Amino acid sequence: MAAQSSLRRSAAEEAIAAFIDKYLGAVRTRLSKTSRTARLLATLSLATTIILGAEGSRRWWKARREEKETGIKLVRTNSWLHNKDGSRTIYVPYKDGTAKVVINTTKPLTFEAHRRLFLNPPRVSGLAGGASVPSAQTKPGLNLAFLHQFLSLMSIMIPRWTSKEAGLLVSHGAFLMLRTYLSLVVARLDGEIVRDLVAGNGKHFLWGLLKWCGLGGFASYTNAMIKYLESKVSIAFRTRLTRYIHDLYLNENLNYYKLSNLDGGVGQGADQFITQDLTLFCASAANLYSSLGKPLVDLCVFNYQLYRSLGPLALTGLLSNYFLTASILRRLSPPFGKLKAVEGRKEGDFRSLHARLIANAEEVAFYGGAEMEKTFLNREFKSLKTWMEGIYMLKIRYNILEDFILKYSWSAYGYLLSSLPVFLPAWGGMGGAAEMSEPGAVQGGRERNRMKDFITNKRLMLSLADAGGRMMYSIKDLSELAGYTSRVYTLISTLHRVHANAYYVRGRENELYSLSDVQGTIQKGFDGVRLEHVPVVAPALWPQGGEELIESLSLIVRRGEHLLISGPNGVGKSAITRIIAGLWPVYRGLVSRPKETGMDGIMFLPQRPYLSIGTLRDQVIYPDGEVDMRDKRKNEYDLRRALEQAKLGYLPDREGGWDTRKEWKDVLSGGEKQRLAIARLLYHEPEYAFIDEGTSAVSSDVEGLLYETCKEKGITLITISTRASLKKYHKYNLVLGMGERGDEWVFEQIGTEREKMHVERELQDLRERLSQVEEWKSRRQEIEKELAKVWVEGGDDLEPPAYVENDSPGKVEDETPASRL
Repeated sequence: MAAQSSLRRSAAEEAIAAFIDKYLGAVRTRLSKTSRTARLLATLSLATTIILGAEGSRRWWKARREEKETGIKLVRTNSWLHNKDGSRTIYVPYKDGTAKVVINTTKPLTFEAHRRLFLNPPRVSGLAGGASVPSAQTKPGLNLAFLHQFLSLMSIMIPRWTSKEAGLLVSHGAFLMLRTYLSLVVARLDGEIVRDLVAGNGKHFLWGLLKWCGLGGFASYTNAMIKYLESKVSIAFRTRLTRYIHDLYLNENLNYYKLSNLDGGVGQGADQFITQDLTLFCASAANLYSSLGKPLVDLCVFNYQLYRSLGPLALTGLLSNYFLTASILRRLSPPFGKLKAVEGRKEGDFRSLHARLIANAEEVAFYGGAEMEKTFLNREFKSLKTWMEGIYMLKIRYNILEDFILKYSWSAYGYLLSSLPVFLPAWGGMGGAAEMSEPGAVQGGRERNRMKDFITNKRLMLSLADAGGRMMYSIKDLSELAGYTSRVYTLISTLHRVHANAYYVRGRENELYSLSDVQGTIQKGFDGVRLEHVPVVAPALWPQGGEELIESLSLIVRRGEHLLISGPNGVGKSAITRIIAGLWPVYRGLVSRPKETGMDGIMFLPQRPYLSIGTLRDQVIYPDGEVDMRDKRKNEYDLRRALEQAKLGYLPDREGGWDTRKEWKDVLSGGEKQRLAIARLLYHEPEYAFIDEGTSAVSSDVEGLLYETCKEKGITLITISTRASLKKYHKYNLVLGMGERGDEWVFEQIGTEREKMHVERELQDLRERLSQVEEWKSRRQEIEKELAKVWVEGGDDLEPPAYVENDSPGKVEDETPASRL
């Protein structure tokens, strides 16, 4: 045996050697026929390919390593990259490294094209003609308004047929069609397996089981891909809508401020709309594609198959059953769309109360208002709980009816239709024809065929019932989707209205200072700050009119002409800043100002210094990122110098360096926050700066140093304050709140004869008061003597207590509560 094995191995080796020799011989023959030049070119080409491939691989690995390092650095510094086409590249943490994400900014032309869909909907859609309508005016439901709203949102979610979202939908649709085809194959295979089992055909039975297992694995993969692609579609929809809303919400038009302070179309719950409502809408819209699209295809395919198997009578019965079931459920279905919309609003109110408590936790703690806040929260939660319990009670009754009709009634009806080929073969389609064509067939064979056809038809019936059930269930899903659609459509339409200032007169006609009657002009790029006949008006939420604080204000501030705006509270000092910054509308007149924040622009320091998330470096350079700081050719030395000039040079060492991340609004004191805002001002070095009570928590000596430093930097200061000590750092003074009604103003130069006379008048008043000091002291002693007595019957004075060592009346008087006061 060993000899035979060795002989076989040697024969195999000889065969392999012969094949190699033959191959090498053929190669040598071809090479001998090839010219030397061709061989040289081939060798050079091969060498060049190897060298270029190696160099390309080296560069690819180097670029990948550099991109990874850049991503880690930008994630750490909370920065991003600006691309030439206007897009931004951000890096987000992913596994052990970062992932690169390119965000393309929505073009202004896209907003212009979509504006007609959200601000001028067609009248046939059920929306109030010509204006975006909140859900209170257009009730969510399955109507033309819902169709218009959904299609409008779809134009954002699927901007073009070549987009990623369209590709996902096509892939999802392909798997849905494949799942329908697999359902047909499974139904037929199920019937064959039962037939072979009844016939006792073991070989065909085992082969059927083998096919069943193989088909089951492929069907499981198909079902998993359907769910995966549905999730991908939902995320893609949400990504597209979120970026669209963010571009419309956070831009130079300050829509994020105007949305809640001027418009009021979505109240204070914009975060609820953008986070929760948008997520639910995208999930429901993605699920609708599979819960409504696939059942519709299944109905057509399975009805056709059952028509062939059971005949036209069965098809007529099926269609009539669908229409009857749909009409019953449609008539008895509660208004889930409206209920979901109200539930979303109540959820938003409850969430906003918690957000309000978190934002004002310190103030509530000082007042000891925990019980009152708990009362507000419990009351709002009780309202939400009562509403949700009402929805659940409605769902119980509806689910009982729905399950009985779709599961049990349809099953019984399916058995009745499956019996048509047996009891009414003339009306039984192909099954009835098979019954009539084999009158003399063996009884066992006919029963096996009946079993096969019944199992196949039952499978089709079950799949058909499932498809029909999902179609009926989708009525409820559509109603809920209508509620989510109304919420998201309301948010985007309100954002478009704010972005375009497209306010319409509603309610009181020709209301003075309405947002629909803004006629003023804002000019940017002016070397200075100028107001010409501008009324200072505190706007109200649309569609109400604003409140006039000053009828007409005119002033001009040139470079180096520092201005102090003073006056009592509530006369419109901060309102002037909001108008110049563009937060409030310019109803009349002209407002001229420099361009945005920068070396030759304007910067505003609000009353409450804002501290962003991020590192200590981010607090100083806000709103710049570290990449912007490097582009301005600045480094940590310049930041430390700005902090030292703001008397905060100790912060980097105390907090652990520039890359330290903390909740800065809780770490820094009130004075440190205001000085940090001054450090930002010194970092940006604008030409003009508005400081609205920006040093109220800073001591007078440090305050003076900060103002002198800013003036040395060439920053023209426009300060809003009630401190008279700040006059020496300014050249002009705008005094508001003059006149009987408090709506008049005076613009004067500091140090004029009029101001000196006013100071002399104040000094004379103080001298007159000082001359009466002795008289007031004498009267005070008399009052203290009277208070020192304890009035009893007869008017006698009580003896001093035993623990008083000095019994003199004067000592007793000194120890009385009145004297201690």
